[in-house]
Amino acid sequence: MLGRTPICRVFTAVALIVAMAAIAPDAEAAPAFFVFGDSLVDSGNNNYLATPSSADSPPYGIDFPTHRPTGSFSNGLNFPDIISEQIGSERVTSIRIFRQFELFQQYQQRLTALVGAEQATRLVNSALVLITLGGNDWVNNYFVQPVSPRQRQYSVPAFSTYLISEYRKILLKLYELGARRVLVTSTGSLGCVPSELAQRSRNGECVAELQNAAAIFNPQLVQMIQGLNRQLGSNVFITANAFDMNMDFISNPEKSGFVTSKVACCGQGRFNGLGQCNPTSNLCPNRDLYAFWDAFHPTEKANRLIVKQIMSGSSKYMNPMNLSTMMALDSMS
Repeated sequence: MLGRTPICRVFTAVALIVAMAAIAPDAEAAPAFFVFGDSLVDSGNNNYLATPSSADSPPYGIDFPTHRPTGSFSNGLNFPDIISEQIGSERVTSIRIFRQFELFQQYQQRLTALVGAEQATRLVNSALVLITLGGNDWVNNYFVQPVSPRQRQYSVPAFSTYLISEYRKILLKLYELGARRVLVTSTGSLGCVPSELAQRSRNGECVAELQNAAAIFNPQLVQMIQGLNRQLGSNVFITANAFDMNMDFISNPEKSGFVTSKVACCGQGRFNGLGQCNPTSNLCPNRDLYAFWDAFHPTEKANRLIVKQIMSGSSKYMNPMNLSTMMALDSMS
């Protein structure tokens, strides 16, 4: 399912996409939007990959405007879709990606031929780049049951350090390719998703070993990104604390208007967390009452809560600034 190194996992994971808003004549009004990541941000690329994990059949997309599957692992919009709404970009469209950086470079070459080198550089430099990191490396690699090869090779702190060193190379490569506004999400609450509750939790409590891994990895990610920004002399990279964003509605679902943050809306088995959401799965009648859509992915309502913090959250959630502040500063430059 996943590649054998962190670089492969980040950029060839089952649901990986690189997505961009179309460059339209009024591109001055809306930045291009590039998305690198896993199934949390997939807008349909997974439909074209040979994988047992897919979102191209009902009930996926049940609350999308067309009420049809889009390839996103959501009942409706995922969080890059919602960011697109907030920043005024077109909804992100997926490109089938195997050699992501090479194709990103090819895109820039085609853009240069279309608008000239100076304009192409400006458009790429001013684009928003979103990248999701870490979740698959832990859940679908290190903590694969019963004991993964990575667990035999590394302790949790050592594996975290290894991942951080690899991700640092990835972020520097993005910078070399022209990215100047990069939003990096931390891992979410790895031990609290319905899949992990179904497999490892006795009474529905979050799984401590996965939560502890996130507690080690995420601060290291922030520290690494702060160091990169100092090295580059600019706040190129912005960290989104996805762990606390998720824990807000997981630890107190009623406050966010949910009836549960343990049971997935769509699925089967304990907590609806076993197997994939499919046409024969249990399906809740009101997705807005559930924090999780399927065994791993939030509902659209939960995604909107996450994006609210990305756009305007305090320093608890966004470092060194939130997305609205970044865009306001850009508009003055």
